[in-house]
Order: sequence, then C-alpha cells, then structure tokens
Amino acid sequence: KEKTLSNIETTTDQDKGVSNADLVIEAAPEKMELKKEIFSAVDKASPKGAILSSNTSSLSIGEMAEATNRGEKFAGLHFFNPPVRMPLVEIIRHEGTSDETAETCVDYAESLDKTPVICRKDVPGFIVNRILGPVINEAAWTLYREEASIEEVDAAAKFKAGLPMGLFELADFTGLDINKEVAKVLYEGYGERMKPAPVIDNLVEEGKLGKKSGEGFYDSWPDRPSISLMKAEEWDYKRIYAMAANESAYIVQEDVADPEDIDTAIEYGLGWGEGPCKLADKEGIENIVEKLENLYEEHGDERYKPCPLLKKYAEEGRGFYE
Repeated sequence: KEKTLSNIETTTDQDKGVSNADLVIEAAPEKMELKKEIFSAVDKASPKGAILSSNTSSLSIGEMAEATNRGEKFAGLHFFNPPVRMPLVEIIRHEGTSDETAETCVDYAESLDKTPVICRKDVPGFIVNRILGPVINEAAWTLYREEASIEEVDAAAKFKAGLPMGLFELADFTGLDINKEVAKVLYEGYGERMKPAPVIDNLVEEGKLGKKSGEGFYDSWPDRPSISLMKAEEWDYKRIYAMAANESAYIVQEDVADPEDIDTAIEYGLGWGEGPCKLADKEGIENIVEKLENLYEEHGDERYKPCPLLKKYAEEGRGFYE
C-alpha cells in the first residue's frame, strides 16, 4: 500500500498536473459544459502527444473532443464503480478517434489488469448503461403502474434472474441522481423507447438519492436491504432478459459492438453470470420477441417494440451467436 501511494502525486494546480502527462483521464461531475471547459484548458496545458479521455458514463465523447484541438487523440475511458474491484473498462471511440489512440487505451486498461471493451461508436449510454437503462426503467414502470412492489421486483431479479443485486437496490447503490441523469441522456438520444418512469425523478426531488443520502427506494442504507426469497415468484423476471436483449439487438444492428463484446461488458461491468445475448439465445429469440410483442399489446409503450434485427433473427430461427 505504501509503495503504491508513493507513486501517486496530487495537486490542485490543473495545468501543472497535466504538463508532463501521456494520458489524462477526466472524472468531473456529469455536466457537459463543465467537462468541455476542463478539456479546453487541459488541451492547452498538456503535451501535444498526450491522449485526453473522459470517464463519463453516458455523455458524448465527440462533443467533448470539440473543445480540444486533438480529436484524433481523444476517447472515452469509462471505469466501473468501484474501479478497484470492477474489471471492465469501456473504451469509446468518436468519429475522429485514431486507431493508435484506441489501441493505446486498450493497452493502458490491460496494464491495470482490466478487461477493455471497445464501443465502436459514440452513442448515448455506450454499451452497459444503454442496456442497463431500459432494464432499470422496466422495473421503475412496473412500480409506477403498481404491477409489483419494490421487493417483489428485486427478489425476482436476484433469485430468479440471478443478478448480483436487485434492480432498485442497484439504482440506490449507484445513486438515483446519477440514474436520473443517465435516463435523461438516453431519452434525449433514443426518444420514446427510453421514456423514463417518473418514480426516480420524484425521489430525487425529495432529496432521496439512495445509499449516498441514506434513503431511496429503500430506507435501510448504509446497510443493504433484506430481500426475501419468498417474493421471487411475484414478478416475471424474464422481462429483464427481454429488455436487455432488445437493446442489445439495436447495438448490434447499429454496429456499435458485437454480441461477444456486449456480453463481456455486461458480465464484467454489472456482474451478470451471463450476458444478455447468451441469455436470449438460451431463452430462444422467438420467445423473447413474443414476450415483447405481448407487453406492447398490453401497454402500447414504444420500448416494447422488438428491434427489427431481433425479429429477423426470430424469423430465421437463429440467435445472436447463430
């Protein structure tokens, strides 16, 4: 520990801090104007050959790069929380990111014993949050429509779907304010398919931010909530698989990432035992499409419309992995 700490130098002088850097990773709050202001200054103060990167979880990498004069040396380097434990690093390319920059970012992540996954396009939410967003939102709409309770959803997610945390538990753990901002980015980027349920916004307005404030969906924090196995049968956990598979299909369709990288990202970034593409293939794509179509018929919500690629897979009798 002492040896590690001796290798770290701290400073409150931003220009001094980046003056000899080979790689700069920004981790300021998720506010685009603040990040652009930082990068504009860092671009002037850092060596011309330095790579600039952002740890943002959902904001546009390309828009940040526009604040600099080195678009080819700009990328996203999104570490997952807590970074000392979570192995995944999403590396996000924008249109101007050079191959050399992307490769250097991969090498850097691997030097930290992390597992890098490249997001080939600068899309809202990248890979993990783009898939997690609709899953959390499905839980939130379920609660808003009074179809199931918080604990019923979380029990199904943990004990039936096999996720490491309940969906509401995870939202609380991450921070409901962060969930709100990510949901906003996704809604602005993808429209009605990502329309957020009001429940998270309402809690944030009340100052209930989850673990960080001591209260959110649960009021047991800092202790993790006690979720009863007895309630695991009360909600259809396969809705999680359906929402995750549908967004995964959009990611593949748009050539943002391959099924292998999607599954790696979700397994290493969220701790799922298997990624959404593997799970969808096991369930049968035709069954996933049928579930989505039934939900669309029942609720009429845009987010239940099956992705055209997913429907094509079902018609061809194939899966993500053929």
